[in-house]
Amino acid sequence: MSAQLAMSAKPAAAPAAVFTSDDARWDAVQRRDHAADGQFWYGVSTTGIYCRPSCPSRHALRKHVHFYGSQAAAQAAGLRACKRCKPDEASLASQHAAAVARACRLIESAESLPTLAELAAAAGLSRYYFHHVFKDITGVTPREYGAAHRAHRVRDELQRTDHVTDALYQAGFGSSGRFYEKSAEMLGMKPKGYQRGGAGVAIRFGVGQCALGAILVAATEQGVCSILLGDDPDALVRDLQDRFPNASLSGADAAFEQWMAQVIGFVDHPAAGLALPLDIRGTAFQQRVWQALRAIPPGQTVSYAEIAERIGQPRAVRAVAQACAANKLAVAIPCHRVVRNDGGLSGYRWGVERKRALLEREAENSQ
Repeated sequence: MSAQLAMSAKPAAAPAAVFTSDDARWDAVQRRDHAADGQFWYGVSTTGIYCRPSCPSRHALRKHVHFYGSQAAAQAAGLRACKRCKPDEASLASQHAAAVARACRLIESAESLPTLAELAAAAGLSRYYFHHVFKDITGVTPREYGAAHRAHRVRDELQRTDHVTDALYQAGFGSSGRFYEKSAEMLGMKPKGYQRGGAGVAIRFGVGQCALGAILVAATEQGVCSILLGDDPDALVRDLQDRFPNASLSGADAAFEQWMAQVIGFVDHPAAGLALPLDIRGTAFQQRVWQALRAIPPGQTVSYAEIAERIGQPRAVRAVAQACAANKLAVAIPCHRVVRNDGGLSGYRWGVERKRALLEREAENSQ
């Protein structure tokens, strides 16, 4: 998947604690806040109907509105479900997430990428609306998601077989020409080089110091492939060598030192952005998580559960955490902006103290 894909930032869902008071709940109802759906329901005594907070119906007077922590409580009070917002059914957001998850499974199990019409039909949506919903939830189009998944299959097949031709057909490519057109983008190197642990691949790297300690920056011809942080520069170099055991590693030249300076400046001031190409490699799932992470603005945080929701797999919280841990591009893929549901700082590949320092610096710069 292209490292330059952008996912429009979405506001983080409000945690349940925001809606613990009736004033907060009434405010959510007035704003028709979708983030409140599933957190509580409200009933109207004059109509005998209960709704979800985002119901588009005309608002009742506050004195006639009562709040309930569950549908069962609303029904026990003698209320019936609203026919507009259908609070007794899954929320629209949940329906969309389930539809996109079905589409992802269909893409992953198909020999060749299903057409947009086929995916939309499986999701029960129109082609245009499905395309919009899919990109809104995953951050990529169905075609881009399919390309990322196929790239993952190529990597797996190249590790299983000595024959590139077998690998490309097993991964779903109909012709070798199409495969070789995309191979450098998918693998960051030629297929044989990938099979051999990076043999024949030239990687420039440099080690320096930034505000967070030692930093290693490495790049292939495709772009920056590693930004590693730590206390021991030698350990960072060993990490790079383990990742590309047979690649040709060379020290920084004058041009690469400029890249180093940009990355160090970016680590110190993330809001400034990083105008360098990235060589991002990972599974289809990891790509989706990392795209969602790159959409989080500096100074903001989200939970692992919220990221799982955004990519359409609300139950994959642990897998999201694992994708964050697999990130090799510190700050450029801002996994430090993901926190526990209670806002606490959890594990960070480069140390919780560095995570805290990054978040504090971003918070200060965003004020």
